[in-house]
Amino acid sequence: MATLPETLPETTMRVERPPRPRPKVVAGAAPVLLPWLRAQSINVTRHAAALRPFKREEFGIGAAMPSEGHIQVVNELITKLRRGLLKMSENVHRSIAKASATPSSPRLQRVVSHKDKAHRWVQGIEKIWDFYFELFGQRSGKYGDWLLSCDRIAMDCYQAAYTGLGVARSVPAPPPFCYMKTGFAPATIRRGIRMRRLGKQLNPFPLVQLPYHRLVNPWTLGAVMHEVSHNLQSDLGLNKDVPRKVGLRLLEADMGRFVSSVWVRWNREMFADMSALLLGGPEVVGSLMDVIGRAPGAVFGFNPRGPHPTPYLRLLISAEMLRRMGFEKEAEQYSRAWTRIYPNPRAGSIPRKVLATFPKACALAVDTMCYRPFQSLGNKALSQVIRFEKKDKAMIEESAQRMAAGVDPGIIPERFLIGAARVALDRRMARPGVITENFYKELVRR
Repeated sequence: MATLPETLPETTMRVERPPRPRPKVVAGAAPVLLPWLRAQSINVTRHAAALRPFKREEFGIGAAMPSEGHIQVVNELITKLRRGLLKMSENVHRSIAKASATPSSPRLQRVVSHKDKAHRWVQGIEKIWDFYFELFGQRSGKYGDWLLSCDRIAMDCYQAAYTGLGVARSVPAPPPFCYMKTGFAPATIRRGIRMRRLGKQLNPFPLVQLPYHRLVNPWTLGAVMHEVSHNLQSDLGLNKDVPRKVGLRLLEADMGRFVSSVWVRWNREMFADMSALLLGGPEVVGSLMDVIGRAPGAVFGFNPRGPHPTPYLRLLISAEMLRRMGFEKEAEQYSRAWTRIYPNPRAGSIPRKVLATFPKACALAVDTMCYRPFQSLGNKALSQVIRFEKKDKAMIEESAQRMAAGVDPGIIPERFLIGAARVALDRRMARPGVITENFYKELVRR
């Protein structure tokens, strides 16, 4: 390691530093440099202008167009980010003005440094702008009515939950927004979550991603209620209470730390399944079977880090919920069909402790999650906030007959129309294409 000497050399001689060389301007560079500098100033100005807020009317004129609320919060995000870009643009303009007067290498390098920083900011905003432009742009195409229909189902789910609370809560806005994306399974992005696609900016409203094949077959759209329920768990302040209470209940019942930790890890996906059943009724289990009814290896496969219950057990959890809701017959029918397809769960990788404790642990988890009060729900249980009873199933069955016949299904809530489409399909009341057409026609009409 280098060290300073103990004493400096004695000298009275003054050492003068050589003068700094004056910046040199390359002869003959001006005909290229000056127009190029001017172009950079124009470019950054036009970049900022192009990343402008959206106008609602540019995405169509029908009911499917994005709401004022959705446009407003996205524009607020874009405007906030543009302020940073405009400040960077000023730095670019000032450095260009100085370099144009004296195009020395240091001044020119200052220009490209400011330009590079502004360009990266432009790319970040452009990424966000493109994301919402694509999302909103889907509404002006031929699938706009399908997405509008799913929006209305999602809105109905929120209204059912918030009107059933035992205490007033701030009303979330804007409501969920559905969009189409290719893939195997639906997904959601919750409100207030930092998104990579948005450069880690906060997502301003719930997004529900739906694959095309689900939209084509509306009786599979129980997934909408599942994905919306993820957002409800967050917006209702149950993110921490649900896993904590489930874990404590299982530990108190001597389920052991390992088994308790498994059910805690499953809490979000299980909550979404349970809430979807309360929102849509028994037919939602049919939608679930559509998703998880796969090859035995996948159904019996236990993922020690996965947030979803093992598919084999996931269906049986829903059957337990149906039983608690008072639909014992349907619970038995689904359980028998499922175990007929998959008779030997020990053939997979589900831990023995999880299988051995499943009946008791499942009953306790369902009871804790749906039939015990939560302070954030106004000291009500989830099953009291969102109610589904036998009279609601009768309403769905009657509407299924009307939907199949092309008749007005009546005042049935939007979320019940998914179950009506499922009943119409399962009982062969009409051709699938007729059911699909009438399903969307009714939701768009509203």
